[in-house]
Amino acid sequence: MHADHLGDLMTRRFLFVLGSSRSDGNTELLARAAAEQLPGGVEQQWIDLAEHPLPDFEDLRHDSDHVRPTEGNVALLLDATLAATDLVIASPLYWYSVSAHTKRYLDHWSGWLRTPGLDFKATMAGRTLWGVTALAHEEQEVADPLAGTLNNSAAYLGMRFGGVLLGNGSRPGDVLRDTEALTRAKTFFAQDPPLARFPYES
Repeated sequence: MHADHLGDLMTRRFLFVLGSSRSDGNTELLARAAAEQLPGGVEQQWIDLAEHPLPDFEDLRHDSDHVRPTEGNVALLLDATLAATDLVIASPLYWYSVSAHTKRYLDHWSGWLRTPGLDFKATMAGRTLWGVTALAHEEQEVADPLAGTLNNSAAYLGMRFGGVLLGNGSRPGDVLRDTEALTRAKTFFAQDPPLARFPYES
């Protein structure tokens, strides 16, 4: 396990955001396989966006119109996101990008960035974003748009990006037969991720 890049005084806390429309899907199974390798002292929180659906994001005209939510699923996701040192987006590959549930969650980041007193961007800077996805294609390049979405989102917030753990699976449980993916899962969270960079910065 890499050194805590937020400092030795902060206990690492992983938030797993599940973006599938069904529970126990291949993406979730792969994420849980990777999570099993985390030390027992690392706190984990799992939130299923299908069970805690977010409303469509409304882009308000003025920053002052944005108020920090205090109840409901938006407040739940906001508080959990702010509390996490490591944020894991576990979204299946839907039409070569993140799922609708996941995209809606990311859209709400726009509102949190503009909510007075929240300091969302400064708070998330230096923390780590990870991705996990299952796809039906053998050719993993088709997941590049999903990886780009997560990488660029991390770069905008000044976060680190641990990359995307990819597994193959279409029917329920298929990913458990992807031995290469399960092998990668054993060490996925053990890496020391660099700060995310936009493609034009490389």
